[in-house]
Amino acid sequence: MKHRDVEPESPAAPLRPAGLRVLLVEDDANDAALLLRELKRLGYDTTWERVETREAMGLALERDWDLIVSDYSLPRFDALDALDLCRERGIDLPFIIVSGTIEEEEAVESMRLGAHDFITKGRLARLGPAIVRGLRERAERRALKRAEERLRQGQKMEAIGQLAGGVAHDFNNVLGVILGYGEMLVNTLPPGQREHERATQILQATARGAALTRQLLMFSRQQPMEARVLDVATTVRHVESMLSRLIGANIEVAIHSDGRMGRVKADPTQVEQVVMNLVINARDAMPDGGRLIIETASVEVDEGYTASHPDARPGPHVLLAVSDNGIGMSAETLSHIYEPFFTTKEAGRGTGLGLATVYGIVRQSGGHIAVYSELGRGTSFKIYLPRVDELADEMGAVAPASQTRTGHETILLIEDEEGLREVLVEQLLEGGYTVVTGADAEAALEAAAGYDGPIHLVIADVVLPGMSGGAAVKALRAARPEIRVIYMSGYTRSAAAQNGPIEGGEAFLQKPFSLDTLLHKVREVIDRPPRG
Repeated sequence: MKHRDVEPESPAAPLRPAGLRVLLVEDDANDAALLLRELKRLGYDTTWERVETREAMGLALERDWDLIVSDYSLPRFDALDALDLCRERGIDLPFIIVSGTIEEEEAVESMRLGAHDFITKGRLARLGPAIVRGLRERAERRALKRAEERLRQGQKMEAIGQLAGGVAHDFNNVLGVILGYGEMLVNTLPPGQREHERATQILQATARGAALTRQLLMFSRQQPMEARVLDVATTVRHVESMLSRLIGANIEVAIHSDGRMGRVKADPTQVEQVVMNLVINARDAMPDGGRLIIETASVEVDEGYTASHPDARPGPHVLLAVSDNGIGMSAETLSHIYEPFFTTKEAGRGTGLGLATVYGIVRQSGGHIAVYSELGRGTSFKIYLPRVDELADEMGAVAPASQTRTGHETILLIEDEEGLREVLVEQLLEGGYTVVTGADAEAALEAAAGYDGPIHLVIADVVLPGMSGGAAVKALRAARPEIRVIYMSGYTRSAAAQNGPIEGGEAFLQKPFSLDTLLHKVREVIDRPPRG
């Protein structure tokens, strides 16, 4: 399947369209007939309208045209007035002046004001080349404008992604404090008491907040991926059984595949989330029922498509398309759909992160997403993921987590967020550990230098004021080479590493994490056999 232009948006205009829509600005019916005969001789099937006043032209410009052909001077109107009207309306059409006589100064002035060519009525043989050139130049301008708009949209999404990642990082620190103290409350209050139930509600709300930050990190392409080679059609079949729980009986579902093995390297859970989010979006767009189509196919993205879609890459891809015949979206809505928290749904019907999450997953997987929609005519999302020739991976067994939570060793904790540092100290003390702390890297190194006993483990935030957590660990190991390390951050590991070096192979905790997760990870790292 050769892929050229999957979005049914306005393509570049052909040089000789089968039908040519011409607006004639002409007061002489005989001259208009002469022009139409010439267009017919040139092979154009012409749809036309003749106007001779500014008011009539203003009404005519509310309809679609391919070309304007104007006499230079009319009794109540002229070509310069017509050009001025087009400029006021923001109309970009080839504008050709055809006149019996025209002075050189008049021709120069008309070209300055936006005319594309001028022809004398005695030399209509030049009309054909002028039309071809005008249509070609208009197509080139439109293609350039679309490319510029897509580039601006991409830059805007990158900026929003960076902001979303930063918000998620800071919010995760706040959630870490709430989660830590909430768990401690739940663990100390007897079940069944009203206070225990209230503390449980705090934990549930914290879990929802953590889910929101994960979606923000997916949007900003900072959520960890467990990439595997998978067949997209098989992944779609896995979620097919869940569709009946998501959509009503009034929506007809059709799933199509071209039958070829379309394997990609992506996180299967995230690909399933993409499908589910798009299906939910389609369901909400068909409140009175409709038709939902999910398609997978192996396609070849060519350079003609990538020329107008700068974030796409040529080569073999797997297409995943989700289409509906619902209410559709306006151009204004389409320009915002991937932005976090943007939603057209009523309050309480969504977070506005569904499509933002889809966008982030697709881009993090090295893919491209395109959308076409019209009000009242439905929406089609088309996702292109790079195709690979490797065999699909099998699901591996997950190693059981350590059941040990307590210990007696000494831990150096480096965390600049005071509230989170305090709750982590309490949790580690509750686990039986001795804790040495520092609000930043310099303070932690000073505290470690003044501690006489062994320090078995350092838990360090990656992003710290001044010296980074990675740099602090490197300095600490100069004096204590045997020390074990756990890094932590509100960012994901890959994103956090951009803010400071993280030695490969070291344990990592993404905030917020539970008390059990913390204590199990501490025990796991301390008990790990020493490196050879």
